[in-house]
Amino acid sequence: MNQITIKSKQLEDAAAQGMDAFVQVFVDAIYDSIGGELTAETMASLNSDQITLLAYSILREEVMDGGFVQLIHNGYGPFFFRNPFAKAMRMWGVDELATLINRTSKLYKKFHEEIERDYTDEEFMALFERMPQFDDSDDTFVENEEQWTAAVAYYLDEHIDRFVTVEED
Repeated sequence: MNQITIKSKQLEDAAAQGMDAFVQVFVDAIYDSIGGELTAETMASLNSDQITLLAYSILREEVMDGGFVQLIHNGYGPFFFRNPFAKAMRMWGVDELATLINRTSKLYKKFHEEIERDYTDEEFMALFERMPQFDDSDDTFVENEEQWTAAVAYYLDEHIDRFVTVEED
């Protein structure tokens, strides 16, 4: 396992800026430790909590930008819907997100082959019109993202040693 460190001042500054910055300082430190890219090879150097945090970061970025259709189209469907991400969120106390992932998983199973095809930009944008089934999941995520990020930040704060080693400056 990689020894990932964050300076205590960096952590304090991030905490003072709010939950988004607090979560991001962990995400950035983990990405830095694996050369900036989450792959099968780099995952092997991380523990399950570190992988789950990066997964949450990816989920949040993709869904806030283009919903679950974009997330699936960009190849992340199996990562979220064929792995125990929902179970991990439940263990972190983010039960409603786990429920949303499980509910959206049914749509993933039904539509992923169509969504994962290669498309021109125009054809991809038309997918959103053809896939209104994802609208409720997208809306639920956007409406609850702040609360869920706060819950992730709380979990991080309560279990810092599972993610990083804090070094005094």
